[in-house]
Amino acid sequence: MKIRRAVLTAAGRGQRTLPLQKVVDRDGRAKPVLRVLLDQALAAGAEEIAVVVRPGDERDFAEAAEEVAGRLAFIEQPEPLGYAHALHQSRAFVGKEPFLHLVGDHLIVPGSSGPEASHLVEIAMREECAVSGVQPTRERDLHRFGTVGGRRVPGRERLYEVNRVLEKPTPTQAEQELHVPGLRAGHYLCFHGLHVFTAGVMARLGQAIEAAQDPTLVQLSYVLDDVARHERYLAYEMRATRFDLGEQYGFLAAQLALGLAGRDREIVLDTVLEVLAQRERREHAASERTGEGSVDA
Repeated sequence: MKIRRAVLTAAGRGQRTLPLQKVVDRDGRAKPVLRVLLDQALAAGAEEIAVVVRPGDERDFAEAAEEVAGRLAFIEQPEPLGYAHALHQSRAFVGKEPFLHLVGDHLIVPGSSGPEASHLVEIAMREECAVSGVQPTRERDLHRFGTVGGRRVPGRERLYEVNRVLEKPTPTQAEQELHVPGLRAGHYLCFHGLHVFTAGVMARLGQAIEAAQDPTLVQLSYVLDDVARHERYLAYEMRATRFDLGEQYGFLAAQLALGLAGRDREIVLDTVLEVLAQRERREHAASERTGEGSVDA
């Protein structure tokens, strides 16, 4: 099983502008988030990449892709019918082949183990099945992510056999249905923003959309739950850190992580420490002034 294609979704109402914003990557170069994501897909072995966009957005995304724009195919989602529907628009592009899938509103900062997209692709090719990247996540954050349950694959570090998938479960649902033996208490395996999907996944996605009276109600997590019930489906625990750019301070956190993981780490760290020191000095000065004003005459 060779994975030659990748699909990046960026058509959501609150998502479409996020990949066009710039960050300073680990190499110290300012570039659009889209370019960072495309570079990760290319490094994982993708030869062709489809970007699912809203009508009229193709030019902006082509410009943001910079010199790799020639490797892209743009697919429009004619109506805003949701994330699962957007992914399904790429069915002709991927055909019967497995493909790497990235979401445009998440930025993944690799850890010391290297590019996680490449690891995910390697596992999918070796195991010949769908694989999703996951990250242990505190139960208070479950309302933000699709979450999987299952068990560790014997003898395989960080690899899990998935048996359930729920979209944004409550802590009670997670405790009852998504328990993973060996995981730290109060933590569950949530999607990371990287997947390798097979033709079988795309087929089940198409069936769900065709059967739905309202395609916006079709959730990818529901489809993957069906996949887990009928075929082998794995989850791989990522060492990289995901940042949801649509969350408050998401860009700030992602930029700090990129800076601290890159060549300008010392500069970024010195800047952060100086900001904290200035704040401490201001608070100390304000405290002294307050103390002086409260002394009895």
